[in-house]
Amino acid sequence: MKVALVGSTGYIAGFLLKKFESEGWQTLPIGRREPAEATLHLEEAERFDYGTLDGVDAVVFTAAVSGPDKCANEFEACWKINVEGTRRFIQEAMARGCRVLFFSSDAVFGDVPGVVYTEDSETLAATPYGRMKKAVEDAFRGQPLFKAIRLPYVVSAKDRFVSGCLAAMESGEETEAFHPFYRSCVVVSDVADAVAWLLKNWETYDPTVLNVAGRELVSRVRIADELNRVFDGRLKYRIVDPGAAFFQNRPRITEMRSLYLEKLGIVSDAGFSEKIRRELT
Repeated sequence: MKVALVGSTGYIAGFLLKKFESEGWQTLPIGRREPAEATLHLEEAERFDYGTLDGVDAVVFTAAVSGPDKCANEFEACWKINVEGTRRFIQEAMARGCRVLFFSSDAVFGDVPGVVYTEDSETLAATPYGRMKKAVEDAFRGQPLFKAIRLPYVVSAKDRFVSGCLAAMESGEETEAFHPFYRSCVVVSDVADAVAWLLKNWETYDPTVLNVAGRELVSRVRIADELNRVFDGRLKYRIVDPGAAFFQNRPRITEMRSLYLEKLGIVSDAGFSEKIRRELT
């Protein structure tokens, strides 16, 4: 299989490239800068040489402006990248017979307290970033060459919060854990496994979307405590309420579940404590 990875220099992309290599797949990294083999600027998606996709079996599309505040404050510029350029690229890829796996987000759901969102839940997208992801999902929903995976916060040694905590441990400084701030966190190895599973089982997985979510609702405080379990209490942190302005563009709590992830054996059913320990040791 030949897989093009759009957004190949991003945080999750590095893990995906290693997974694809372990599967024996040929990869075509596409991104804004080296070491991408093909250069793509989504704000100018019409200028990309789409002949580059000839012979590609699947496109995994991870590229986006993902900062919720940036998407709100620079809405038009981010819409051009996250929606217009993204839709143009996906349309061109599908026209060439490529299957397209689009990275979406739990942000496509609303902010309704107590609601647990599944693949069947209505997408209300209360934030600018969520509206962008929803617009792409809606544009291609039901088309056989398109599927989307929705991600919550993805945890690894390289994610923004954990890497900041690890740096604080090294320096001996205190860090902050925003609270209340909960997501159905998933570890990055589960994301890589889910992507590979979907590419190998495309025809037999009927839904357009797959929620790649953990089975537990996890706070930043929980993550910090798990780090202290792994690293013998070396992390010094204080709990901080980030305030109303922080939550203007992101919900305090989003609880997402999958109807299929464990049922189909896509990832292991281990708890978050075990999974984060595996990622860090």
